[in-house]
Amino acid sequence: MKLEQTKGYNIIQKWLRAKGFKAFDFQKQAWQYIVNDESGLVNAPTGFGKTFSVFLGSVIQFINDHHETYLTASKNGLQLLWVTPLRALAKDIGRAMEDVINELGMQWKVGIRNGDTDLNERAKQKRQMPEVLIITPESLHLLLAQKEYPLVFRNLNVIAVDEWHELLGSKRGVQVELALSRIVSMRNNVEEIEVSKKKRSSRKLCLWGISATVGNLHEAADVLLSPLKRFINDEGDEKGYFIIKANLDKKTDVLSVIPPEIEKYPWAGHLGIKLAAQIVPIIEQSNTTLIFINTRGMSELWYQTLLNVAPQLAGAIALHHGSIEQELRIWVEEALHTQKLKAVVCTASLDLGVDFRPVDTVIQVGSPKGVSRFLQRAGRSGHRPGDVSRIYFLPTHSLELVEAAALKQAIKQGLIEGREPLTLCFDVLIQYLCTLAIGEGFKAEEIFEEVKSTYCFADINEAEWLEVLHHITNGGDALQNYDEYKKVELEDGLYRMKSRRMAMRHRLHIGTIVSDAMMKVKFMGGGYIGVIEEYFISRLEPGDVFTLAGRNLELVTIKDMTAFVRKSSAKKAIVPSWMGGRMSLTANLGRILRYTFDKIIDNNYDEIELKSLKPLFDLQRELSHIPKANELLMEHFEDGDGYHLLVYPFEGRQVHEAMSSLIAYRISKFRPITFSIAMNDYGFELLSDQPIPVDDTNAYDLFTSDNLMADIQRSVNSVEMASRKFRDIAVIGGLIFQGYPGEQKKARHLQSSASLLFRVFLEHDPDNLLLRQAYQEVFSQQMEELRLRNALERIQQSNIVITVPERYTPLSFPIIVDGLSRYNLSSEKLADRIRRMQVRMEK
Repeated sequence: MKLEQTKGYNIIQKWLRAKGFKAFDFQKQAWQYIVNDESGLVNAPTGFGKTFSVFLGSVIQFINDHHETYLTASKNGLQLLWVTPLRALAKDIGRAMEDVINELGMQWKVGIRNGDTDLNERAKQKRQMPEVLIITPESLHLLLAQKEYPLVFRNLNVIAVDEWHELLGSKRGVQVELALSRIVSMRNNVEEIEVSKKKRSSRKLCLWGISATVGNLHEAADVLLSPLKRFINDEGDEKGYFIIKANLDKKTDVLSVIPPEIEKYPWAGHLGIKLAAQIVPIIEQSNTTLIFINTRGMSELWYQTLLNVAPQLAGAIALHHGSIEQELRIWVEEALHTQKLKAVVCTASLDLGVDFRPVDTVIQVGSPKGVSRFLQRAGRSGHRPGDVSRIYFLPTHSLELVEAAALKQAIKQGLIEGREPLTLCFDVLIQYLCTLAIGEGFKAEEIFEEVKSTYCFADINEAEWLEVLHHITNGGDALQNYDEYKKVELEDGLYRMKSRRMAMRHRLHIGTIVSDAMMKVKFMGGGYIGVIEEYFISRLEPGDVFTLAGRNLELVTIKDMTAFVRKSSAKKAIVPSWMGGRMSLTANLGRILRYTFDKIIDNNYDEIELKSLKPLFDLQRELSHIPKANELLMEHFEDGDGYHLLVYPFEGRQVHEAMSSLIAYRISKFRPITFSIAMNDYGFELLSDQPIPVDDTNAYDLFTSDNLMADIQRSVNSVEMASRKFRDIAVIGGLIFQGYPGEQKKARHLQSSASLLFRVFLEHDPDNLLLRQAYQEVFSQQMEELRLRNALERIQQSNIVITVPERYTPLSFPIIVDGLSRYNLSSEKLADRIRRMQVRMEK
């Protein structure tokens, strides 16, 4: 059926014209596919109406099917299931959808279901599903844990997975894959439909992904839409789905904040705060500004600093990050929406979730570490078709200006990172099967076929499947003598979880986000402020002052995983640090960065960022060497601390962490030698008390990929790393119960429980699926083994340049400063020492 000939399309066109809008071609393309019951992926820049490309398609489809009664038809059952990764995003999308529905005069209801949805609303939804349900991956799995859940989906016509690029490559994305495999199968399974004995939609289910910036678009579509392949009509498209790519020119202006004076010996983190006063005019000239900080701890510091340098912003600036209590976060989001706030200092908590909000300007403090993340944040401004996205880049040390130049180049060339999909996540599969066992139960043969239809588990074999079933029914080989691990029973061919206690415990912990134990922070009078990680609070004494949610708080006491505090007027406070705060440079940005150095070598300083760094690079060239894209620079020098070897692969902190340990191990095979190791995103340092035996004769041997896995396992304590990784896997897989709400187990108790299970598996079940997964995740994710291998092979094809500078170089200085923490200096002593080092080097 041609879209233009349908009643639904003409009604939407009339509505758009009345509002002065015009549909984009990519939106009309999506509507046509949805009307034809086709599935696919929509890819378009932020702010060009990706949401309406699927939502209005669903509305058009409904009007076409109910052309006489679409204005009066109510209680139609679930028509559109909208999966979103963020709770904040749900409110914005829901508000926009309700506006459209009301203006069209339709009777559709929009519901939201996530961790914040109260019990009364959930009960109301159970009695009568709204036509549109906006839901998180975790709440979608909770739906599958209900009795008679197939009835929920019997009228479902369209599933939209929003911000798919954010879910892809994560275990939450795997959750979505598994849930889709079940829903797609149900809607195509005649027997299951007949069992429901209720009216059911005669349409074919449409599945649509919605994505912004992602480099591996076709792979992203393959992952999401894989469950459909079992039900492809031979006459349709060979893949069974379509990719709609909006060919729209989204202009992004990148404006760097250039420091008034460029230090030739930069060090990480110190510069940004000094430039705080320079962004005050930017904030004042804009209606609303988002200031993105990479870590929660630094966002607290920046909020206080901005209030100190610009007290006139008090009341007009707010703080937003994941550890601030929900009520305050919601208030900040609403105040941003209504322009009551001029600026919000935020972390990735607002990477998404500000759709339909009038944000004029974005400021990125420090390197975003990736092109995709930078574009995503830039897209928060100019969030309307035709508007220009404006983002300011503020460096935290002068060398980051090279990254700004590289980001500009990458945006110009459209070089966006892909997201690597995960495979064989057995912990998520085990949790999913227990979820199904709570609800209607499941038949092994049927669910095995569905699971195999997902991208993540396409390669699962029958032996692994049987081991998973053995795990949930008997606890596997190692734990079969313990009843608490025998969660699921097989009866008449159906796997069911009969224990109400186990079912309740399982429902409480459905999800794949595992963080360190969080402690609530409350005032002595009872007011709730937010949460903070246990390991941070455990280092404080009563009377110590720290900052959270922009307030200085004095710790009074700790009781039952709650830190009780009172307000403090102290001028100095400890800024909290959260685990996992340091992001690593992506391979994509690292590659562009290496090529950016070629411009510097050719004295091509056309970008303002590179021009401002000319004195720094002149000094680097004078003391040592500036590496080309096809070179690896190594620097040797000696000082009072010992013998330094600096290596610059420009591959990101995470790869350098593994590579530095690997190279240190390989050097130690030449001669017994001990190293201290430091690294940043540009390179790493090996420091020893004796000369380091590396020169032209053996340098290439150090970077060979031969025997890589064996050498990695010898160079790092892979058993200890796997043990820590196993804790998360054990929590997701339900081996460890985290406790009931309000009485969560402490992190050290969880870790000791996980360590005990890890040792049991090592000794009694060394081939255990979850054990193997722990090692696999260490090598593939923590050490980025594939990226490390690629880097070593690149270096083998490069020229290795070894220099012996007389003193620190501009490239080496930030790495050496990063390593000074091994001396356990206080922050003030560290700053004093760095200043003395800088003065000495400038002479």
